[in-house]
Amino acid sequence: MDKVVIVMPAWNEAENIKKMISVLLEEEFPKIKAEMHLLVVDNHSKDGTDSVVEEASKKHGNIHLVQQDKPGLGWAYVKGMRYAMEELGADAILEMDADFQHPPRFVKPMVDAFLAGADYCIGSRYIKGGSVPKEWAVSRKAVSFFGNLFIRIVLTNFKIHDLTTGFRLARVKGVLDKIELEKLMDLNRFAYKVDLLYQCLKNSGKTVEVPLEFAPRTQEKSKFNWKEMAATFKVAIILGIKDKQRFIKFGTVGFIGYLINAITLKILTNAGSPGIIAWALPVELSIISNFTLNNIWTFKSEQITGVGAVVKKFLAFNGTSMGALLIQTIAGLVGDRLFGVGSRQLVLPFIIVFLVLPFNYTMYNLVIWKTWKPPWRKK
Repeated sequence: MDKVVIVMPAWNEAENIKKMISVLLEEEFPKIKAEMHLLVVDNHSKDGTDSVVEEASKKHGNIHLVQQDKPGLGWAYVKGMRYAMEELGADAILEMDADFQHPPRFVKPMVDAFLAGADYCIGSRYIKGGSVPKEWAVSRKAVSFFGNLFIRIVLTNFKIHDLTTGFRLARVKGVLDKIELEKLMDLNRFAYKVDLLYQCLKNSGKTVEVPLEFAPRTQEKSKFNWKEMAATFKVAIILGIKDKQRFIKFGTVGFIGYLINAITLKILTNAGSPGIIAWALPVELSIISNFTLNNIWTFKSEQITGVGAVVKKFLAFNGTSMGALLIQTIAGLVGDRLFGVGSRQLVLPFIIVFLVLPFNYTMYNLVIWKTWKPPWRKK
C-alpha cells in the first residue's frame, strides 16, 4: 500500500492542529485507500502546538512531529519533506496548511488522483469545482486571480490554471527526489513555492488539477503580504528567463545555421546546381554547424564528450535531422515550382521558421540531448 505523508508547517497553531488531527484521523483518513500519515513541522511555537502533536503521536503511530532548523515557510517544508522521504519512507508528499484554508475533505481527491497514476496533483481554485472564499473583497480576489495569471504568462504555462496554490501532492520517486530542496529560491518566504512547483512540473510525467474550494482563515489573519507577493513575482520572472535561456541559445545557433544555409544556397543557385542539390547540401552544412554549437553551448550541461561518443551522436543527429533535410528540400522544390528559382532567398526564411525550427527543437530535446522527459520514457 502506498504511503502518503501530509507535511503541515505550524507556528502557534495549537487549537487548529488539535482540530485538524481529529478531523483527519476520524473522518478523512479512513476513507482513503493509502497508508496516511500527518507530519507537523513546528517552528518552536509558544502556545503548546508541539505538546498537542506529541500527545497525539503517543496514541497514533501515523502522527509525527519535527522542529524546523531555520526560519521561514520554505525551510519548514524542506525539513518536513526530507523527514518524510528519509525517515518515514513516503511514496508521496502532500503540502497542506494547518489553518483549514485547505479543507481536509479535499485530501482524499488529491490522494485518489495520485493512486490513479498522477505524479503531481495540484489543488486548483481556478477550475470547475474550485473557488476562492466568497468573503474575500473584490480587490483580494483580483490580486489572487491576476497574480496567478501573471505567473502563468511569465512561465508560459497555460495548461495549469493555478500556479500559486499551496495545496499540492508530489510523487517522491522521479519527482521530489530529483530536486535539491535546500537550493530552492527564497526558502524564507512563500516565493519558494513557485520554484518548487516549477521543478515538480518539469519532473512530472503526469500532472492533474483537482478542484479546491479555498476556505477563509477563521483565526488570526493571513501571513501573506505585498512583500511576499513581490518576492513571488521575482522568483517567477527569474524562472521564466531561465526557462527561455536554452531556447534563446538555440535560436542564435539556428540563425548561424540559417546564414550558412542561405549563403550556400545562393552560391549553388548562382552556379546553376540542380534543385535537389541546391536545397539539400546547405542543410547538411547547417546541420554540422548546429550540432557543434548546440553541443558546446546550448546543451552544455548535457554536453557529449569523447571522440567515439561525439561521432556516434553526430550520426544520430544526422539521422534525426533527415526530417529537416526532407522538409527543406521538399518545401524548397515546391517553392521553386510556385514562385521560381529566383525567389529562393525569400522562400527559405519561411521554411526555416515555420517548418524546420520547430521540428529541430523538438528532436534535439527529445532524442539527442534528452532534456524533455515524455511520460513513456519515465515509466
